[in-house]
Amino acid sequence: MKAFGVGKRLCGSLSFLLKTSAPNPTLPALSPSFLHSLLSSPWSASQQRGAKVNAIHLRPGNVIEKSGRIYQVVESEHKQRGRGGAMMQLELRDVDNGNKVSLRFGTEEPVERVFVEQKSFQCLYTENKTAFLIEPETFDQLQVPLDLFGKSAAYLKEEMKVTLQLFDGRPLSASVPKHVTCIIKETQTPMKGVSATPRYKKALLDNGLTVQVPPYLDVGEEIIISTEDDSYLSRVKFIYVMIVIKLGSSSFECQNHLD
Repeated sequence: MKAFGVGKRLCGSLSFLLKTSAPNPTLPALSPSFLHSLLSSPWSASQQRGAKVNAIHLRPGNVIEKSGRIYQVVESEHKQRGRGGAMMQLELRDVDNGNKVSLRFGTEEPVERVFVEQKSFQCLYTENKTAFLIEPETFDQLQVPLDLFGKSAAYLKEEMKVTLQLFDGRPLSASVPKHVTCIIKETQTPMKGVSATPRYKKALLDNGLTVQVPPYLDVGEEIIISTEDDSYLSRVKFIYVMIVIKLGSSSFECQNHLD
């Protein structure tokens, strides 16, 4: 609501500028195309109002402005230059043309961060390196390349809730939930002649990924995996519920289990 209010006030001010015929030397020169773009998309005007942050706080997925260009951070690495002090090595992707550049910043160097919109979608299905999504409230459908999800694309399933980062209505990146449920399809066969029980063994999941799991887990079990580092977290726990149904003088008991 705050961003909408800012955009609305900006539209009113710019409308006044467009209607004013006499030039005002105290106002900056604004091209007609720039004014039109702001009037037609007030969200864009407020969206680009970012904040200065130190480069050390930038993370993959953040969007920044540098020399008039909008970039998304793909990778960030902290490096030590000996006596020269620490620095941040950033791999950036140009939002407009997709080109990648590598830039260095001092850890305390201020960088203009651009705020983006985050929206929730539901995954319908994936096909030919494309994810087909739907917006739950408006039922608008959207197609995005699987590359936006990075390595997490392997976890995509039908009806999974995902999050998109949008800039000017364009998807910049996408993410899946931090914790997902997977099914073990195959497990590593214990080595003959080894008496000690290993702490972990390899397991093939239903999405094709191979992870390390405790040795007591078997094929068919449902487990919870962290999508951030593909690590095993826990088994899916089952809660047994006793349901008692009374009909007249008779009663029936049944058991069910829930995830």
